[in-house]
Amino acid sequence: MKVGIVGSGYVGSATAYALVLQGIVREVVLVDIDTKLARAHAEDLLHATPFSYPAWIYAADYEALAGAAIVVIAAGVAQRPGETRLQLLSRNAQIFEQILPRLRNYAPEAILLIATNPVDIMTHITYRLSGLPPQRVIGSGTILDTARFQALLSSYLRIAPQSIDAYVIGEHGDSEVLVWSSAHVGGQPLETFAEMRGLVLTQELRRKIDEQVRYAAYRIIEGKGATYYGIGAGIARLVRAILTDEKGLFTVSIFTPSVEGVESVTLSLPRIVGGEGVETTLYPPLNEEERNALHRSATLLKEIALSIGYQ
Repeated sequence: MKVGIVGSGYVGSATAYALVLQGIVREVVLVDIDTKLARAHAEDLLHATPFSYPAWIYAADYEALAGAAIVVIAAGVAQRPGETRLQLLSRNAQIFEQILPRLRNYAPEAILLIATNPVDIMTHITYRLSGLPPQRVIGSGTILDTARFQALLSSYLRIAPQSIDAYVIGEHGDSEVLVWSSAHVGGQPLETFAEMRGLVLTQELRRKIDEQVRYAAYRIIEGKGATYYGIGAGIARLVRAILTDEKGLFTVSIFTPSVEGVESVTLSLPRIVGGEGVETTLYPPLNEEERNALHRSATLLKEIALSIGYQ
């Protein structure tokens, strides 16, 4: 199965590396305006295949994306230290306006996975420009934020993160919403499970976890300039879910008709992902504070989309 990756920078190359190491695909096409960079990554990744799984990895132009089942879009300029994801918008929107016509021409049947930040707005733009149904234009959204939330809870509760049902929804960014009220572990409410382990989820602990999740990208960017391993693994996980028709649950971002009274907005909610893309959206139970926070997050994203002419 062929998967294309447009943009072979940090995120694109990390995604390709995760795909190769896990044996998820047999053919990976790297497309980048910097052809020398794309060729170098393709050659380096090819040399990893004897230690992982057989795969055909090469750099090419958009024509080579014909027949790709999935195209990952990781193109764009990097987030600068201290820069919010939303400040990236004007620079990356122009890049997408050049990419999408080529994808429509050469890979019209592909499901599009968007990783470029600000990912919710870039997914909204992609949906509007691509002409594809919303379930086939999927932003990575808050999959990484959800993973961070689960990982931190896992560390405190001393249980595997895969056993924790706890989600981050809304914007992938400062207004995201950590859903504490309906978080569960092994069918038990989060607080009940903590008590069973002799632990207490204090307000101070919740605040620390919230900050560690919400502002993780800023700390990582300050330390090493970019985030890429986590999101590369997350995108590879979505690719696997689509190619295997897994019908797994992921907090991804797609165009949504209405969220907490805000219409026509693109953001993350728990959604079932399979061979045709997003199949179903599951709206988690929220308390009043979380509903208000989600309304604010949706309103923010809606206003930004309107401000650049993408309703």
